[in-house]
Amino acid sequence: MLSKSNSDSIQALDNNRNVIRSSTGGWRVGQGVYSHGYSMLDELVGEKSYFQIMILNATGKLVERRLADWSEAMYGCLSWPDPRIWCNQIGALAGEAKTSVVAGTTAGIMAADSKMYGTYPILDGMAFIQSALAKTKNNQTPAEIVTDNIQKNRGKLNITGYVRPIAKGDERIETMQRVSKQLEFKDGPHLLLAYQIEDEIKSRFDEGMNINGYVAAFFSDQGFSANEVYQMSSNSVMSGVTACYLDTAQKPNDSFLPLRCDDIEYLGHEKRNI
Repeated sequence: MLSKSNSDSIQALDNNRNVIRSSTGGWRVGQGVYSHGYSMLDELVGEKSYFQIMILNATGKLVERRLADWSEAMYGCLSWPDPRIWCNQIGALAGEAKTSVVAGTTAGIMAADSKMYGTYPILDGMAFIQSALAKTKNNQTPAEIVTDNIQKNRGKLNITGYVRPIAKGDERIETMQRVSKQLEFKDGPHLLLAYQIEDEIKSRFDEGMNINGYVAAFFSDQGFSANEVYQMSSNSVMSGVTACYLDTAQKPNDSFLPLRCDDIEYLGHEKRNI
């Protein structure tokens, strides 16, 4: 005999059997295509930019053109055609293997979904700056916020959005500041606090904010949640990966980072006779 919970589960499955329901939109044959209540062909295509449509599909929000343009510029900062970058290296290897550009680019995008670097850390970056602003409203100072982080991490600074491997500072922030000025965006409370926290970190560690910290604070000021920004940034490295795919696809096989056997440090068992 089925329990009530099992019966309810089966009923729920039956209700969705052979039918797809969408709260986002879809194509109504003979009528049109819709996204979050907007007609794609009448209200969006040719009327709104691609990035406005992309953000709408990712978040359900139809943003103003200047915010979409800002997001497009941000994509440019996150998609460099440099095969030394780990996700781009995936694309380069795919190009050398002569796989399809779609397979290579998709693999590179998946490699960028890393907890340390890439698109995923925006979740932590936004969580930090939004939490930090809430703390300042309870009279906690930027200096105290930094000190608390150091104490929680056993004397080490570990704030997503600050400090950068390899290089100090982040040249992309200056570029995005210029874009913000051109598009007439003013610094909001999250971004102003991010600068104050950066001042504290500079004075103690001679380190600064990175592009994650800037983007997280900017989008927080625009009223986005962390998940919304993660969703709309899901393919932000795509162009750089494709560029690196193309570079190696046009070159002879085995020309990208070939290795000799003695380039590999073997730490296993010693050689033995069989």
